[in-house]
Amino acid sequence: MEHFVVSARKYRPQTFKDVVGQQAITNTLLNAIENNHLAQALLFTGPRGVGKTTCARILAKMINSDENTSADEDFAFNVFELDAASNNGVDQIRELTDQVRIPPQVGKYKVYIIDEVHMLSQAAFNAFLKTLEEPPKHCIFILATTEKHKIIPTILSRCQIFDFKRITVTDAKEYLKYIAEEQGINAEDDALHIIAQKADGAMRDALSIFDRVVSFSGKNLTRQAVTENLNVLDYETYFESTDLILENKIPELLVQFNTILSKGFDGHHYIAGLASHFRDLMVCKNQVTIDLLEVGEETKQKYIDQSRKTSNTFLLKGIELANECDLKYKTSKNQRLLVELTLMQLASITFDGEKKNNRHFIIPPSYFKAKGITPVPVQKTKEETKPIAKQKKVEQKEEQHTPTASVSEPVSIPKISIDKAKKSTSGLSLKSIKEKKEHQIRQLDVVIDEEDLPKEPVSEEALFKAWNDYTVSMSKKGEKILASILQMDKPKLKDTAIHLTYSNNTNKIELERAQYPLLTYLRKTLKNYDLHLDITVNEEVAKKYAFTPREKYEKLKEKNPNIELLKKTFGLDV
Repeated sequence: MEHFVVSARKYRPQTFKDVVGQQAITNTLLNAIENNHLAQALLFTGPRGVGKTTCARILAKMINSDENTSADEDFAFNVFELDAASNNGVDQIRELTDQVRIPPQVGKYKVYIIDEVHMLSQAAFNAFLKTLEEPPKHCIFILATTEKHKIIPTILSRCQIFDFKRITVTDAKEYLKYIAEEQGINAEDDALHIIAQKADGAMRDALSIFDRVVSFSGKNLTRQAVTENLNVLDYETYFESTDLILENKIPELLVQFNTILSKGFDGHHYIAGLASHFRDLMVCKNQVTIDLLEVGEETKQKYIDQSRKTSNTFLLKGIELANECDLKYKTSKNQRLLVELTLMQLASITFDGEKKNNRHFIIPPSYFKAKGITPVPVQKTKEETKPIAKQKKVEQKEEQHTPTASVSEPVSIPKISIDKAKKSTSGLSLKSIKEKKEHQIRQLDVVIDEEDLPKEPVSEEALFKAWNDYTVSMSKKGEKILASILQMDKPKLKDTAIHLTYSNNTNKIELERAQYPLLTYLRKTLKNYDLHLDITVNEEVAKKYAFTPREKYEKLKEKNPNIELLKKTFGLDV
């Protein structure tokens, strides 16, 4: 049985032209070799699997090659690789500095490749400083590391630094496609793209995943086989989720999420992928940014088609909700509920259900026609047609209406005049008071013509009786404060004005708030719709009330003379 060699070793680049995704670095090294400008200390830094060690070996081979060198020559005696992770002490560095003095037996240069150089101890770094700064002419040091920030500045200042970048998904996919053709494997473009994405910029990881998937699926590499073997959520899952969200199908969306969890996927991974999917849809909305979408051509067309179904507002709100869920996921005690709640919110962004607006809700005339009721239009009263200058007296009266089946026009709300000289400050908001008064005005009877309203004469006895009956009804309803205010002063009738005098503005304000139901009751009971309230404030009235114990006693004695007898019988004192 032939020995299997993994693709990462089998297809390791042998020249700078074969290195994937590092053209800037390889071109710089090639020019340095051709122009004899190569530094004696180089530092290769970057993520894992991007070609640092590979470039170091290619460089070591190229500087020792000449026109007579065969292609298979690797100059093993001239290249010394040291793993600083396991050889990080001072003794190993001292042995290395001793070997540096010996010139090479074959070739021009001795190349020392120190991998994971950031693992060296502080003492080892200090022992290496002098040799690194002034090495022999036949010696070149190549340091490789994934964590440049852990290397002391004195080492960095002595090296020429090359920063290796992550390999793009497109470059990794193209190299995987080349390897698949070399091995006679029929691979779908989307399958290779998923492998390149899973590698996260590391070519070595991409080749390792490729070998694993090929072992699973054989010579036919499909997208379904890759997603099943790698246990990743493919594009179709997010396309389906977005369609359900756009159609506001919350039950089906929750069932799909449950299916995803049952396959062993993490909710955090799903919601993060959904946010990335929305981002990709946003990218497809503009022809300029569509190149930022790193997917295959077939999948790109699917993204473009679905992006046409979505709006920018929806995508921005969706990204915001998904990102918020992503941030809260780790700290949430009920992570599944958090994701489900986010999905329900996403599916409700474009929901256009029944909307009710209680501020401007008007019953359509068709409702009354169906009921057999003819709407009666509201006519403006004479007072409304008068000039503004002549309406000051009319503004003191509320707008009067008779009941009708419906209102085909909005009812005009009368302005309530307030004497600025007697204007008081209330702890309640003016907006709430105004809305309450407007609501009470709408409760007044709707009228067709003011002239048809009854205006029968009213006696003070009838007024007192109706006033007391209303006070008792308020007390039974629990309106104790209003009932006590109504009892504080006896109403006096002058023509159609009901005069009341209070000792402070508080009582006046409270009665003004409740005047509309009161007037409605009095007008219906007394059959006179010209009745209105005239409330004044007289602070001198307050002096009539008793404040001292003696004054209180005298006041009680006026109401009940038997209190004096009680005082004398038991020898009480005030």
